[in-house]
Amino acid sequence: MIQYPAKINYSKSDKCYLVTFPDLPGCLTYGETIKEARNNAREALTGYLESIDLRKMEIPEPSKLSGRNVHYIHPEIQVSFALWLKTKRAEHGLTQKDMARLLEINFQSYQKYENPKKTNPTLKTIAKVESVLKERVLSI
Repeated sequence: MIQYPAKINYSKSDKCYLVTFPDLPGCLTYGETIKEARNNAREALTGYLESIDLRKMEIPEPSKLSGRNVHYIHPEIQVSFALWLKTKRAEHGLTQKDMARLLEINFQSYQKYENPKKTNPTLKTIAKVESVLKERVLSI
């Protein structure tokens, strides 16, 4: 599933860890500890991606960064699943109506799967999605 690189650096003047996402302008946060900074980064990333999706803007591809202060952050699972599904459906050249038909569900139910605020697929549904797209969502 989707994850973005975040740079986490300690600021002596602010006495906290500052978090920035190079791929997502304006997405930043902080924490008093690395753990708190990572947790806050997940929350900031989730909100940022939800906002972009809500405004029907293009979701930037995560870059591949490495380095001492680079941490890969996953958004909340609902957002991650919805964006993954939307991206994979488009890559396969399918419409939402096509996916609903292939999953044998109604169109409105399928639309919820691509909505980060409403998605809540069952494991059975995830297995069907994997079967239709011939791609793994979860690696358990």
